[in-house]
Amino acid sequence: MTTQEVADKLVGLCREGKYEEAYGLYAKDAVSVEMPGVPNEKTEGLDNILQGFAQWASNIEEAHGGTVGDPMVVGNHFVVPMTSDVTFKQGGRINMEEFCMYQVENGQITKAQFFYDPSVMGG
Repeated sequence: MTTQEVADKLVGLCREGKYEEAYGLYAKDAVSVEMPGVPNEKTEGLDNILQGFAQWASNIEEAHGGTVGDPMVVGNHFVVPMTSDVTFKQGGRINMEEFCMYQVENGQITKAQFFYDPSVMGG
C-alpha cells in the first residue's frame, strides 16, 4: 500500500471506531511516541502498543464523542487531527485535541507520534 492508501485506511477504521483493526496497519516492530514526560512516553513493538491501548481503553468509563480529520500526506509520513471527549474512571472528563503523525515503510506504519497539550491529561 502507498502512504496515501495506509492513511485513508487508518482514517476509515478510526472513524468507524475499529481501533484494534487499525493496529493491523502497524509493523510488528513499530514505535509509538507520546509527549515528553507522559507515562509510557515511548512504546516499542506492536504487542506492547496493543497492550498500552487496551490499558488506556479499560480506564474509560464513557466515550462522549470525537473526530478524526482528513489525512495530510507528505512523502512517507501523514498527519491526522483527532479529538476525543471521554470520561475516565478516575480523572473525570477530558476533551483532547491532538495531531497524530505516522511514518510508513513498505506499506506499514512503523512510527506513530502524538502531539497534544499534556496538561489536558492532568499531567
